[in-house]
Amino acid sequence: MDRACSPLVQALHPSPNFEPRRGKPRADMLVLHYTGMMSAARAIAWLAEPVSRVSCHYVIDEAGCITQMVAESQRAWHAGVGSWAGETDINSASIGIEIQNPGHDLGYPEFGETQMAAVIALSQDIVARNGIPATRVLAHSDVSPGRKIDPGEKFDWARLHAASVGHWVAPTPVDVSEFGFGAGDCAPLIGQTTALLAQYGYGIAPSETLDAKGATVVRSFQLHFRPERPDGRVDRSTLATLEALLAAV
Repeated sequence: MDRACSPLVQALHPSPNFEPRRGKPRADMLVLHYTGMMSAARAIAWLAEPVSRVSCHYVIDEAGCITQMVAESQRAWHAGVGSWAGETDINSASIGIEIQNPGHDLGYPEFGETQMAAVIALSQDIVARNGIPATRVLAHSDVSPGRKIDPGEKFDWARLHAASVGHWVAPTPVDVSEFGFGAGDCAPLIGQTTALLAQYGYGIAPSETLDAKGATVVRSFQLHFRPERPDGRVDRSTLATLEALLAAV
C-alpha cells in the first residue's frame, strides 16, 4: 500500500477493501466516523476483513495512534449510501477517518484529550494537502442521516473548528420552554428550516410538513451543530443556528 499522504501515520494495516475513485482525481471532502466497536484492534481487524466490505483511510485509537488502512488516492468503503450537496458517491469524493469509540449502543464515552489532539492534527494535514473546504468536513451522520448517527453529539466540533478545520458557529441556546415541531407536524418554521438544510447540503426536500425522513435530517444537523438537544424536532434554536452557519459560509 502507498503510505503516501500523511506524515503523521504511525502504523500501517492495509485493507483489501478499496478501488479507484470514480470520476474524481482526489478527495474534496473529509468524513469523520466512530468505529462503534469495543476496541480499535477489533475495528481494524474488521475493516481489513474482505467479507466485511467496509474500510477507511485512517483509524485513530484512544491513545492517538494513527493507523493507515487505505491510501488517500483510493476509494475506501467507509460512507456507504449517502449524499451531500448533490454528491451521491461520497466514497469517491471523500477521505474517511474512523475514531475509536464504542458508540451509542455500547456506552458512548467521551472522546479523550490525546485522541482529539490526534484527530485534529490528522484532519489539519488532510484538509491542507487536499484543499478541502470547511463546509465539506462532515460527520457520517451528515451524509447518511438516519442510517448513521456517528460520531455523535459528544464529538468536539467546536475544538476542531478552532484549529481551522471544519465549519462551526456557537449554537443558539435551546429554549427549554419550546417543544418544537416533530414528524407529522406542519408549520412555516419547518418550511424555513428544511429549505435552509437543503441549501447547506443536507439531502432533504424543503417542505412545511416534517415527515420521518425529514426529522432524521434535522437530528443529524443537531448532532453536529446543535448538540445540546439532538431530538429531531424543529425549533427556533435549530433554525437560528442554521441561519448563522449559512451567514458564515
